[in-house]
Amino acid sequence: MRSIEKNFFIKIVLFLLLTNAAIASEIVIKVNKHTNSDYSQNTQLNQEQLRRIFFTRQTHWSDGTPIRAFVLPDKHPLHIRFSKEILGVYPYQLRSAWDRMMYSGTGSPPITVNNIEDMRDKIQFTPGAIGYFAE
Repeated sequence: MRSIEKNFFIKIVLFLLLTNAAIASEIVIKVNKHTNSDYSQNTQLNQEQLRRIFFTRQTHWSDGTPIRAFVLPDKHPLHIRFSKEILGVYPYQLRSAWDRMMYSGTGSPPITVNNIEDMRDKIQFTPGAIGYFAE
């Protein structure tokens, strides 16, 4: 019985360590490299620009390409950090704004992907894409 408890404890500790390492890493904003926008050339986006994009008030890049914003699920630890640290809002405020737009017919929320691997794929292969991940 002791062996089972010890193995369980070790697994929990490893899980917490790995989770905290991912949460402590830097959030990187990435734009599809084929977008001919100023922002695909490693130009920094400021908080106000990111808020316009992720609150879907800005719908096109400077070259006219439609913006395709991708986000992680609302409860994902990285999405929570992104909302608070980068956009300066709580995730529920972001969700509330998206729901209001969707139900009023005034816009569409960003596309939710399942995980960070999906996020990287969407950014790489979708023209006009923007998203975030931890590095």
